[in-house]
Amino acid sequence: MVNWVIDKIKKALKKRKVKIFLVFLVFSTLIWLINNLSESYVSTASFDLEYVNVPKGYLFKGATDNELKVKLEAGGFQFLGFNFKHSKIAIDLADAQHKDSIFYIPQEIYRKQVERQLSASMSLIDIETDTLFVGMLAVVSKKVPVKPNIEVNMARNYLLDGQMEIQPDSIAITGPSEEIDTIVVVRTNKLTLPDLDSDFSETIEIYKSKELKNTEYSIGEVELTAKIARFSEKVFEVPITTVHFPNNIDVKTFPDKVSVVCKAKLKRLKKIEASDFEVIADYGQLKDGITDELKLELRKKPSGLHSVKLQKNSVEYILNKK
Repeated sequence: MVNWVIDKIKKALKKRKVKIFLVFLVFSTLIWLINNLSESYVSTASFDLEYVNVPKGYLFKGATDNELKVKLEAGGFQFLGFNFKHSKIAIDLADAQHKDSIFYIPQEIYRKQVERQLSASMSLIDIETDTLFVGMLAVVSKKVPVKPNIEVNMARNYLLDGQMEIQPDSIAITGPSEEIDTIVVVRTNKLTLPDLDSDFSETIEIYKSKELKNTEYSIGEVELTAKIARFSEKVFEVPITTVHFPNNIDVKTFPDKVSVVCKAKLKRLKKIEASDFEVIADYGQLKDGITDELKLELRKKPSGLHSVKLQKNSVEYILNKK
């Protein structure tokens, strides 16, 4: 029994020594790693390039290089960071030079841009790429109105109350002159609104033709709003007034009244009377010869109507000399 206890103690001591050894090994390794990473090294690193500040009047079409390989002197910890992420370097296109239609940035120019964006503890030793070539397209801009491509189906006895509004009602387009010279209006995508009986507000995207490959739009969508109101219909019997007939001629129309059909809000219709309308038949239409009928003209109508029309556009007549 005593021997068994002694063996157990020996095994426990051995396990403890192993654990202590492992702990010391881990700490020793960390100390060694920290000491080494704290030292300066010369190594290569890669940066993703982001091209900014496109010159006015041009459209950026791409570049020969989207990644830049450089040789840096930096601490080990900083190089370790490059292994986990790609840092970005902004290339300012305002410094680009061009000959005819070829745009480029020599290394001595963009090198300074790179150095300004490195941390103070980094030194740029060398750059693999000599010159950055950039694709640029000469463009023009103009403002054009937006026309909605919308189909509105109203519920029974409901109509648009006023004009549909578009915000904004015009946008700027930028592209090569051969693409946009003939554009006088831009349209929205098709939108169908069925059985409307209340005010609406809809966001709709602007349609972009596939043929306009190099044209950019200042915005991609517009807001359409409209008021919807319940309307009613009423018919007024309005006397026909004959005008400009000679004093020695008596004219009689058949019938002597015409029905005028109005659509408006019920509140407005209640305030309208037949006397608010004037329908005339003008003698001037007989100057070129006798006709079978006299054409009618709605000369006067009240405001605030959605629509108004005559049920008859002409009437028969008899002329008698006094």
